[in-house]
Amino acid sequence: MALNIVLVEPEIPQNTGNIARTCAATDTKLHLVKPLGFSVDNKHLKRAGLDYWHLLDIYYYDSFDELVDKYGRDKFFYATTKANKRHTDVKYFDDCFLVFGKETAGLPKDLLDANKERCIRVPMLKDNRARSLNLANSVSIILYEALRQIDFPNLI
Repeated sequence: MALNIVLVEPEIPQNTGNIARTCAATDTKLHLVKPLGFSVDNKHLKRAGLDYWHLLDIYYYDSFDELVDKYGRDKFFYATTKANKRHTDVKYFDDCFLVFGKETAGLPKDLLDANKERCIRVPMLKDNRARSLNLANSVSIILYEALRQIDFPNLI
């Protein structure tokens, strides 16, 4: 049993490194969709979690379509501040994919529009004081809810 984190065009190496570390600690697969805003040899990425990458199942794709063609659309949930459903309102399942966009822009509008029923958000204050949560924090919040729902397989 495993879950999947997808980062579409991540830009900040520290976020990706922290997410990699979380994936390593939870036996979660990490999928990175290019272009990446950094080199995987980047010293900041190393400091934030690259030393955990030998513990990961990590995959690279040239486009999001390549990823979808390989796994099909039915397994994907899309994290966005624009969703109506909270991340706790959906039923996650083994081998589902939790998809996150780049830090500066999120996921493309056309992708979100085509998948509205699968869009999820982490609740935040209504007054929009903060535009969004940090990407690594959002991944952790949603991933741990999905893990909770499938009873934390392989975790102690």
